[in-house]
Amino acid sequence: MLGLMQDRPLLISSLIEYAARYHGNTEIVSRTVEGPIHRYGYRECEVRSRRLASALARKLGVKVGDRIATVAWNGYRHMEVYYGVSGMGAVCHTINPRLFPEQIIYIVNHAEDAYMFIDLTFVPLLEKLADKLGCVKGYVVMTDREHMPDTSLKNAICYEELIEQGDDAYAWPDLDERTASSLCYTSGTTGNPKGVMYEHRSTVLHSLIVLTGEGLALSSQDAVLPIVPMFHANAWGLPYAAPMCGAKIVMPGAKLDGASVFELLSTEKVTLTAGVPTVWLMLLNHMQEHGSTLPELKRVVIGGSAAPRSMIEAFQDKHGAHVVHAWGMTETSPLGTVGNLLPKHARMSKQEQLDVQVKQGRAVWGVELDIVDDDGKSMPRDGKAFGHLLVRGPWVTKGYFKGEGGNILNAGGWFDTGDIATLDPDGYMQITDRSKDVVKSGGEWISSIDLENTAVGHADIAEAAVIGIPHPKWSERPLLIVVKREGAELTKEAVLHYLEGKIAKWWMPDDVQFVDAIPHTATGKILKTALREQFKDYKLPTHDDE
Repeated sequence: MLGLMQDRPLLISSLIEYAARYHGNTEIVSRTVEGPIHRYGYRECEVRSRRLASALARKLGVKVGDRIATVAWNGYRHMEVYYGVSGMGAVCHTINPRLFPEQIIYIVNHAEDAYMFIDLTFVPLLEKLADKLGCVKGYVVMTDREHMPDTSLKNAICYEELIEQGDDAYAWPDLDERTASSLCYTSGTTGNPKGVMYEHRSTVLHSLIVLTGEGLALSSQDAVLPIVPMFHANAWGLPYAAPMCGAKIVMPGAKLDGASVFELLSTEKVTLTAGVPTVWLMLLNHMQEHGSTLPELKRVVIGGSAAPRSMIEAFQDKHGAHVVHAWGMTETSPLGTVGNLLPKHARMSKQEQLDVQVKQGRAVWGVELDIVDDDGKSMPRDGKAFGHLLVRGPWVTKGYFKGEGGNILNAGGWFDTGDIATLDPDGYMQITDRSKDVVKSGGEWISSIDLENTAVGHADIAEAAVIGIPHPKWSERPLLIVVKREGAELTKEAVLHYLEGKIAKWWMPDDVQFVDAIPHTATGKILKTALREQFKDYKLPTHDDE
């Protein structure tokens, strides 16, 4: 027997429709590429999104399933493209402009993007690449006529003029909720970047979980600033979740330095913000230098890379902002785990609570986790056993776009994340490494992430990275690579002395090397492949030990 509930599709357009009707005057605030701060409400955003959808269909001939690319910062026009493109049944394909040009060319051609929406910042970049993007019919420059540049791009269209050609009476179509809605390519896999194709249903379900107390507890009482880019796993779903609950949303544009981020957080009375550790390091340094604080800020969501213990302490002890550690990936839409504390933790000491907070958190409803050994056997959930992290759920990918990579799920329908992790008895997951980055020494695994996060707790260390160096006896031993804080005097001996008692003795790095800078990926993570290349001929001082 089936139930008797109405069968209404879960569609992305319903999110902005709801926000327009019930939170129409709630602000979307953007720092624009042109310079000024732009403000309007959800009601106007929804109207302009409908007009964009209308113009795409009737003026540019965009059809259901067509891929429409964006190369843009977080801003109100980008948000309109999110809703206008997906709402009409096309696929919003966000592209990371920090990728190598060759990767962008591959991604655009592989996706067969029909049109590209680009911010003014990226017009010169696309001019250099356009001759190799044979599938692209035209480029919509996301600005007004006054700021429209002279450009060599073929069929360059002014965004505001395109919007003006749209129809206010356009009605969002009733699509199948499994219709493809957006596309993100991940460079975290071997070979060429691979496309993860989201659907309306998975996106709406994911948004619901973001709003729950065990998610990010976002509500209409919040003002949220997503530092995480809209071209990185859909800004962790915040451009969808904020309209769903009517939260004010603040878009930072291109300026992500500490001073600019602080200004928006302060003036817009932001209560929740989300981003990767590198951005928070700049913000904390700015506030320390200027003696500033953010009394309205209640929660800081940190993901993308493991948050150092010292960073969590700085936000909570100095600024009264609770840190929520989270984990996910492009393939998981991306929210997989959130590091909320349980009631029992309220009775614990601050240091014991931090022991929990440095973990990536517990699975949210809908996400299942497992850790397995090299033979696929499940490992104990004791917080000590390391294993390959597997995940499955209704917003986890079942395959890459166009079948790249073949069958990526095991017999049980699990996706191998490529992470090495532990699970404790309460369900808290902690990433100890990427499977390709773990240091395998004497048959045991050493977590490069734990070593790095311990090292950056030193007051004179700005950044640290750990890679495994071949060793004739132990297979690999850890090399600690350090960037000193400006003006700091630091020696190898001082670093090793600082680590004593904070890590297992056999984890102690065999050497410390100082560098001016550590390379990063397009998503802000440490680029271990470049470090391995840089130190490929390096020989550890313990190499010849018996």
